[in-house]
Amino acid sequence: MTGSGGLPAGYHHLHHRAELDRDAFPAAAEAVLSWRMHRAMGLRVTASAPRAAPGVHVDAAVGVGPLRLSAPCRVVWAVQDERRAGFGYGTLPGHPERGEEAFCVERDAHGRVWFTVTAFSRPDRWFTRAAGPLVVAFQHGYARRCAAVLRRLTRP
Repeated sequence: MTGSGGLPAGYHHLHHRAELDRDAFPAAAEAVLSWRMHRAMGLRVTASAPRAAPGVHVDAAVGVGPLRLSAPCRVVWAVQDERRAGFGYGTLPGHPERGEEAFCVERDAHGRVWFTVTAFSRPDRWFTRAAGPLVVAFQHGYARRCAAVLRRLTRP
């Protein structure tokens, strides 16, 4: 649903948009589609393919040992053309949340380059239900950090 624009009711909705450098599109698209952005954020990414494509399973984990938090997902859509590149993935059993999240880089009609994170989610584990509004704050901070990391990765 993150690819179609309509997000379902009954979920927390997130939409974060950040402008990148005008020359950043090719490098930003590659960083998003190849999991490089996620890895640069400190996540341990295990994926069934080197690039995002429909059906690819990906697990983004943080922490070590018993404190390791795993977030298994499956890519549900992906796009790459001269104006837009990105993907959306849906959560799988074992993920702390239930929903879908998308990461997209776009060049608008004026040549500006934008990075967007769009998501809908709700708690799916006891600890995310217990954390309540802290999870929402974390998600917004995560989206802002994705944009900051992508800016760093695409600087000339």
